[in-house]
Amino acid sequence: MERYYQEDMECASRETMLALQNEKLLKQVRHVWDNVPYYRKKMEEKGVTPDDIKSVDDLHKLPFLSKSDLRDAYPYGLLGTDLKECVRIQSTSGTTGKRVVAFYTQEDIDLWEDCCARAITAAGGTNEDVCQISYGYGLFTGGPGLNGGSHKVGCLTIPTSSGNTDRQIMFINDLSATILCCTPSYAAYLGERMKELGLGPDDIPLKAGIFGAEAWSEEMRQDIQNTLGIKAYDIYGLTELSGPGVSFECSAQKGMHINEDHFYPEVIDPDTGEVLPEGSEGELVFTSLDKKAFPLLRYRTRDICVLSREKCSCGRTLIKMKKPKGRSDDMLIIRGVNVFPSQIETVLLNHGYAANYQIIVGRVNNTDTLDVRVEMTPEMFTDNLGEIEKRQKDLVDGLKSMLGLKAKVTLVAPKSITRSEGKAVRVIDNRKI
Repeated sequence: MERYYQEDMECASRETMLALQNEKLLKQVRHVWDNVPYYRKKMEEKGVTPDDIKSVDDLHKLPFLSKSDLRDAYPYGLLGTDLKECVRIQSTSGTTGKRVVAFYTQEDIDLWEDCCARAITAAGGTNEDVCQISYGYGLFTGGPGLNGGSHKVGCLTIPTSSGNTDRQIMFINDLSATILCCTPSYAAYLGERMKELGLGPDDIPLKAGIFGAEAWSEEMRQDIQNTLGIKAYDIYGLTELSGPGVSFECSAQKGMHINEDHFYPEVIDPDTGEVLPEGSEGELVFTSLDKKAFPLLRYRTRDICVLSREKCSCGRTLIKMKKPKGRSDDMLIIRGVNVFPSQIETVLLNHGYAANYQIIVGRVNNTDTLDVRVEMTPEMFTDNLGEIEKRQKDLVDGLKSMLGLKAKVTLVAPKSITRSEGKAVRVIDNRKI
């Protein structure tokens, strides 16, 4: 039976949700106009005032915010309250440049933890569960967000943070952890280590995992589910909006429900900024409807995805977003072709490799080069050069079919690519562009 943490919101009628969104948006636009001079100036430059915004249908009139705005306004330029009302900061990992610092009032934290509690409940979590949080704690939002959500659900919470893998496995087994929260690459590594220790799916007490903070493919999901004997749920978020829990997957595992009573989504053409009709693929834009300390309006996420209101078997009416295809700013353009690391990962997993790989992009004689280093699994590891060359050729052909590009593939020994306990470093771009 499907469980909900806040059923009235998660299963609200479209009319109820829209009325709430309109009411919150009008208050939020006024709040930002009155308290955030940086954004007020952007509105004035566009000739927009709060009076021009009557409902979410008028959102397109407002200016966008981008990560470069957050850097320009660092540290206090987008603060929406007095500093004395703020009780915490969190910060981005800095994977795409300078860190961004986000501020929270206590109410902001409570709302964020509610969103994470919805995600844990959707994964089957109750106050009878033991939830191990193996996301990093500290400035990174993963640990604190899921930790708070786990408390709200009433789970026994194990705040292991990331790292010390054998200790993680000890706690999972000794305390009979039923829910694991971490990055998908770390979940894959935990599964790999458990296999080495002789633990099969039936020996592991886990029943569910909530994995996010990096892109992962459907094939990687199946791999993790099979190794750990769990159901693996996706979760999505950005520090700029609060952290994990902006959207979450339900038992259907067919896209993530957006907590649209807190975050209003749009999909735009990344080149023109034009709002696209529902069902179109484009860049995801979010407006924070009730965050007070760091109230971002029309924030460009750079994530490429599709929104859908198709009826969901779980009973939730919250709009869904498909798993992001990639990020438009992490997207690699190689010899004029758009390449997402997730496409490469799909090919590798389809050919029986684990998700341990590295993409190295370079430039020789003004031509882009694409090298993919792939770890062999222990089962396929061999010193038979003929066998290795055949496997490499199969991957070259598979990648060419997926990407339309020829890549150089190098198969390497198991465990020769450095493991990550947080976000995996998948791409090394050596081009000077």
